Amino acid sequence: MPAHPSRTLETFPNPSPERDYLIHMELPEFTCLCPKTGQPDFAWLSLDYVPDQANVELKSLKLYLWSFRNEGAFHEAVTQRILDDLVAATQPRFLRLLSRWNVRGGIFTHVLSEHRQEGWQPRCSLPPVHFAGATPWAPPLA
Repeated sequence: MPAHPSRTLETFPNPSPERDYLIHMELPEFTCLCPKTGQPDFAWLSLDYVPDQANVELKSLKLYLWSFRNEGAFHEAVTQRILDDLVAATQPRFLRLLSRWNVRGGIFTHVLSEHRQEGWQPRCSLPPVHFAGATPWAPPLA
């Protein structure tokens, strides 16, 4: 049975809620539409999170991201919406989303947003954020 896009983010119980551990995901196939021109926009998303009681289920995340494919959205707004939806679904201790957009009009746009549970201090290393001179699809600019 073929899958369909969905805005439902499913979760499952964190197998080690007593421990801080970092989950890192690279999501290189995000697409939506430019709200001005209707042309496709392409982004590579990097997601880091430290779960609390719930983890996001990967197939539902894939279908959730797919649901934006035919929707017009500004880079900044869609990055914030995805972060907010993931936080609402999983209530993580920490979540960072970096969206790196393919060039549009000679401009690469990167949008970074974070959530931290109030009072939470990391007990594991959080990776640094690196803004490249280009998107992950192209070699860095010299």
